[in-house]
Amino acid sequence: MGQEVNFKNLVKEISIPLLAILSSFIIGAIIVLASGYSPVATYSALIQGAFGSLNSIADTLLEATPLIFTGLAVSFAFRCGLFNIGGEGQLLVGGLAAAWVGTLKGIPIIIHLPITLLAAMLAGALWVAIPAFLKAKLGVHEVITTIMFNYISYSLVAYISLKVLAEPGSIQTPDIEPSSYLWRFSNILDIHSYLNIGFIIGVLVLVGIYYLLWKTTIGYEIRAVGISPDAAEYGGISSVRNIILAMLISGALAGLGGAERAMGLFHNYRNGFSAEYGFTGIAVALLGRNHPFGVLLAALLFGALSNGQDYMNMLAGVPVDLVTILQAIIILFVAADLLFRNILAMKPEGRKSE
Repeated sequence: MGQEVNFKNLVKEISIPLLAILSSFIIGAIIVLASGYSPVATYSALIQGAFGSLNSIADTLLEATPLIFTGLAVSFAFRCGLFNIGGEGQLLVGGLAAAWVGTLKGIPIIIHLPITLLAAMLAGALWVAIPAFLKAKLGVHEVITTIMFNYISYSLVAYISLKVLAEPGSIQTPDIEPSSYLWRFSNILDIHSYLNIGFIIGVLVLVGIYYLLWKTTIGYEIRAVGISPDAAEYGGISSVRNIILAMLISGALAGLGGAERAMGLFHNYRNGFSAEYGFTGIAVALLGRNHPFGVLLAALLFGALSNGQDYMNMLAGVPVDLVTILQAIIILFVAADLLFRNILAMKPEGRKSE
């Protein structure tokens, strides 16, 4: 009986975002039609651009990779009742740290690769350490502090990358050493994509986060604090310790997203390093119901939308801005959680509970 109830709850939780996505695509089709374009041609071009060939699939996974990390960063913090909006800044400092450590010479790959990843994680964690401490000790709202640290990161990272690390007259840091490259799938597949093992690392980290949250004492304590800090304290669980720990892990995850861009895509740090992956990660976490495997599916969806938008423009003549509108509608409908819960809870006439 208990398993049946759990299965029904799981189906319901999955149905809510699926219903939101379906509704958003219907509304999107109406907007496309009202704009004078064919919804069928538009969505066909979108699907072809995202999944029409092996190269397209690889590029979709490439676009989804940093969103896995930033989506996990947001969802992990949320499990502790925290809203880390600073994923963008944490990703940037993580990427810069990876771009710097990656340039160190004479280090064998078995050492260089992991320490470069660890440097990015450490940078992301340290960047969120002050907001974490202020939240845990003084009750300062993390939304305010993490937003402020985003703006600080923009200026600090730009200064270090352009004035300290970059060669004179260059707008990017020196290329990292091959010993810190993330291996690309184009080495064995006939594709022209920069898809690298960062995607595999993202999936493995995702599984690890799931295990940490639901199979360990640490995860139990973090979730307990997220549900009720006062009740957790009454049960002997330190809210301060778990808030700081959750924020540090969240920052480290976002930093890994920056490492993937530096080590697998660009092989350096440059202007335009992030396409606002940190902010899109908030939407990914929201759509994924703050569950690691939901984050994976949501990241793939946003990766497909991002990768397919050029084909919408080339094949169907649709402005790429309509993809942004579609993404916004998806977020809006997912945010309207209560609406879809009420729809799913409606009972047919004549069968109402007494």
